[in-house]
Amino acid sequence: MRRLALVCLLATLGCHHRGAPELERIRTPLTDGLELPFSEVVRAGDMLYLSGMVGIRPGTMTLVEGGLEPEARQTMDNIRVMLDAADASFDDVVRCLVMLDDISQWSRFNAIWVEYFGDARPARSAIGADGLALGAQVEVECVAVVPSEP
Repeated sequence: MRRLALVCLLATLGCHHRGAPELERIRTPLTDGLELPFSEVVRAGDMLYLSGMVGIRPGTMTLVEGGLEPEARQTMDNIRVMLDAADASFDDVVRCLVMLDDISQWSRFNAIWVEYFGDARPARSAIGADGLALGAQVEVECVAVVPSEP
């Protein structure tokens, strides 16, 4: 009886391996030629997990110049490239985490954010984070749902 209860518990928690989704690691033109220690996008079944992205110029590890607004726009453009590589769009994004080097810049970032998401805004958290990658002023990571083809 205890063994049956344990098997049922493991099945409920999804711990048996047979039904686990296949993982696909997706690279994009953003990091062509760069050796980075992470995957830009990972597809697990119908879910896409996007690594945190900053406002780098594609193919470089150099941030765009000009402050928060140009960095935020480049960050969002880079996220679009990541989504495109996985046959997804901003409409598929369900959750994001926004990290701002200066949380007082929240409203300036939000003005740009709505340009990309319009009324189809995902759930989101935002935090003030000192010491973002490459000295960035903003970093965004996202999760999207993209149903696989039948």
